[in-house]
Amino acid sequence: MLDRVVVTLDGQVHDVDAPLLRADDLAVVRGDGVFETILVRGGAPCGVELHMARLMTSAAALDLPTPDLDAWRLLVGLAVDEWTRISKDEGALRLVLSRGRESGGDPTGFATVGPLHERVAKARADGVAAITLARGYSVDFAVDAPWQLIGAKTLSYATNMAALRHAARQGADDVIYTSSEGKVLEGPRSTVLISRGKTLITPPVEHGILAGTTVDALFQVAADKGYTCERSDVFPADLIAADGVWLISSITLAARVVSLNGVVLGTPDIADDITALVDLAVETVGDEEPDA
Repeated sequence: MLDRVVVTLDGQVHDVDAPLLRADDLAVVRGDGVFETILVRGGAPCGVELHMARLMTSAAALDLPTPDLDAWRLLVGLAVDEWTRISKDEGALRLVLSRGRESGGDPTGFATVGPLHERVAKARADGVAAITLARGYSVDFAVDAPWQLIGAKTLSYATNMAALRHAARQGADDVIYTSSEGKVLEGPRSTVLISRGKTLITPPVEHGILAGTTVDALFQVAADKGYTCERSDVFPADLIAADGVWLISSITLAARVVSLNGVVLGTPDIADDITALVDLAVETVGDEEPDA
């Protein structure tokens, strides 16, 4: 396949059709590792430092060795260079850090870049139909059970993928999780955002959700454009009553929720503004390395 790139942390570019992982790599047999997905646009990775910070947080949650961020930055640069050599299109850059082989040895680190899934263009242009599903735990769960790794971006995505398949069987495109108290949490691969006038609201990460790099970047640029940005409780009724609802992520960007549990949602006046602000956010925020 000529439309994909595979690069390992040692700087080696690999044949995408050649085997890469050992059969006992813990990424494969136990999902024991973390990952990040970064949009490549215009020949450059978007929001690299936001993703680097979250990679560090996720690795610490799993007691993985502290990632050498300089090495990961070099990996990102090499992977993007290889991608732009074969394609001018947007790409999805995935960074993977596994605990390594079950038989012992160093952690496994690599990056892949490939074309965006066809669902991405459709979600950006047409929005998504979503359903709410119970996540099955309290908003206090992350604090009470830190070993559950709630809020870390781990390779253990089987439940999230099962939720999306369940949604597809119901005729929906995506999912919004709720807690046992009935509070809105997040999507399987996105952060929930609602608008009330020019106020943007997202559920707080203290509820045991993944810290969204794209929402973080959006809030930075939106505040400069006169928006009020809040992190506070959201309930399913708020989704119906809101002017607009979006699922925000680093690859799909702003996917407006056009229907929820079969209820058609209105189009807010700021719909085009949100799309433009998210584009601006991913292209301008989080690209500079922090001061030493």
